Amino acid sequence: MLTAPPPHNNRSNKQCILLVDDSPEEQRRVLDLLRPYYRTIVAFNGEQGYQRALASQPDLILMDVRMPKTDGYSACRLLKADPQTRDIPVIFLSSAHSPDERVEGLSVGGVDYVTKPYVAEEILARIRIHLDLSWRIGSAAPGVQDERARNPNEIMVTAAKQLIAQHLQAPLPLAEIARRIGTYEKKLLQTFRTQTGLTVFGFIREERIRHACHLLEKTDMSILDIADQVGFQRAANFATAFRERMGMTPSAYRLSLRKDMPDAD
Repeated sequence: MLTAPPPHNNRSNKQCILLVDDSPEEQRRVLDLLRPYYRTIVAFNGEQGYQRALASQPDLILMDVRMPKTDGYSACRLLKADPQTRDIPVIFLSSAHSPDERVEGLSVGGVDYVTKPYVAEEILARIRIHLDLSWRIGSAAPGVQDERARNPNEIMVTAAKQLIAQHLQAPLPLAEIARRIGTYEKKLLQTFRTQTGLTVFGFIREERIRHACHLLEKTDMSILDIADQVGFQRAANFATAFRERMGMTPSAYRLSLRKDMPDAD
């Protein structure tokens, strides 16, 4: 028998859940489940879900994965790239149940992943857990609201940068980057250059060298391993690219850092 989730901190108003799913039948099923306990709004694809999250600031989002136009992963990337929505917990609720798909859902920022068909009591329990965690985190460390006017192009580029950084070792094709953030190649190219002054591939080169500098400074990894970590198949190609950008080889860069370190007492 289902029981109502306990109120959080004695708040009288129902918390708001945004349900993003392209299936009217699935929407009705979830709405019937949630209606006694939560205020629920709906969206039919990832793009609409992102826009409604901005407008309504829900307490939690239930997100399907396979949807037309913008899928759930792409929508989640945009949500997590936007300061106004990045702290809203996203639970994926999907029939996509392969291990790779579940890992992808968590890697793009989802807090949980539930596969269909699901047990009603489990959905309510997971929602209750993540709402409570979100409330506790927000109460313990309230953030400063970003009051800047939201720039959709800036959000798109931020999401693209985050995606690129996650795949430095094996860079994604441009079309795949665009698809995963819910846009198309031409728009991504134009927006990226306008926002950053770089092409997408120029940014990938810069990010590779930036990450390589970090690894050279903070780790004892070999040059060969660092080259592989940042997406170069050959150490010689890595050394050439690094020297062109930094004016010295990776080995010389690491040596210069160690020379500048104060002697330990």
